[in-house]
Amino acid sequence: MSVELENVKCPEPDGSAGGVWPRGVERGADGELRIAGLAASELVRDFPTSVFVIDEADMRARAAEWKAAMDEAFAEAAGLAGASVFYAGKAFLSVGVARWMSDEGLGIDTCSAGELTTALAAGVAPEKLGLHGNNKSVREITMALDAGVAHLVVDSLAELALVEEIARERGAKANIMLRVTTGVHAGGHEFIATAHEDQKFGLSVTAGVAREAIEKVVASEHLELVGLHSHIGSQILNLDAFVQALDVVLNLRGEAMKDLGCDIPEIDCGGGYAVRYTALDDVPPAPREYATALAAAVRGHAERTGVPAPHISIEPGRSIAAPACMTIYTVGTIKDVQLEEGGQRRYVSVDGGMSDNIRPALYDAQYTASVISRQAGDESVRSRVVGKHCESGDIVVHDVALPADIRAGDLLAVPVTGAYGRSMASNYNMLTRPGVVAVRDGQARYLVRPETVEDLLNLDADA
Repeated sequence: MSVELENVKCPEPDGSAGGVWPRGVERGADGELRIAGLAASELVRDFPTSVFVIDEADMRARAAEWKAAMDEAFAEAAGLAGASVFYAGKAFLSVGVARWMSDEGLGIDTCSAGELTTALAAGVAPEKLGLHGNNKSVREITMALDAGVAHLVVDSLAELALVEEIARERGAKANIMLRVTTGVHAGGHEFIATAHEDQKFGLSVTAGVAREAIEKVVASEHLELVGLHSHIGSQILNLDAFVQALDVVLNLRGEAMKDLGCDIPEIDCGGGYAVRYTALDDVPPAPREYATALAAAVRGHAERTGVPAPHISIEPGRSIAAPACMTIYTVGTIKDVQLEEGGQRRYVSVDGGMSDNIRPALYDAQYTASVISRQAGDESVRSRVVGKHCESGDIVVHDVALPADIRAGDLLAVPVTGAYGRSMASNYNMLTRPGVVAVRDGQARYLVRPETVEDLLNLDADA
């Protein structure tokens, strides 16, 4: 195998937190993958492909590691005011996952009536829930107020006025966290960098809109300012970016507290913590590294300014869900094509595609893949994994070294799909969305059942 081809080979499971496979995955001597003690071939007999498979113990462990890291870094004994971790439900949320996160001491960050209802159905305490969204409906705002959620994250003056009006009509007081844009943005694709000015989220610090919003909340009888929120992007490896953004928010908080005589008890640093998708990606910082960097920034600011440190919260989603999950497909047609520049590429089609992972088409996101049902041959060929949709852009994995003896019927796994595979899935071409299976100690169960064509027809008014 050439060095170039070696670079696009899928890494083998190694049980590490910074790898591309769930930590409970291992390859047996027969070449078959075992997920939390269950052989891949056994799993798909009861849970047919395409299917999302989550290593429950790994996902729980990743949540617990974030909680422990933040608790340790922000201990009050260190002169700080504690920390909270909210799991970002947009990564992937089900009743079962919400319960796992609650069991591990995390709250849930929601951004729709559906996510909020799911978290409440799981029995998550309302004070451990937040509601995001740049265009919340009256129903969603009312639902959050009636439930008594910890806070509503507001990121426009128009929405702030709407929340105030609804709270006034209900004789309530809404807990408000203002989302601000710091001008510090980081991450991969431009669509997932969210702290620049020209986008739909946030109240500009630079333009003075954030300060105006703070003043409006402080002056209102029906709004309570419980914090400031900053989210600078996604898939961020650079700790300095988080520190720079936090410093901007700390300065805004300190100035507002001094000038307005108010208290702003919390700052939420958002999410965006990176994961590793392929062998070419850097290993991301561990939760402890992120937490330590944030704590040092808060401590340093308090020492320089004399402004008491706020409670800090964060919203990891991808870093908890993505690495704990893989998508298992069955290989169908295989075709070799000659490239204009010379050489050839093998197209390996699977029984899914952009309807269960839109990110490669949307963001040019890169993934890897591996045959998991048998011992494959040693020779590899440069391949592209594609789906079954009527789109040339229906690509699951752009570039990966797969065994030259790959054949129809093989099981192929694409790791790191826990976010945002199922949560962004669609019914394009009337494909049904895959189920989500949790595996633990050799036992598997559906967290979310797969859709059927009958489910789709039940929504058709003329069927």
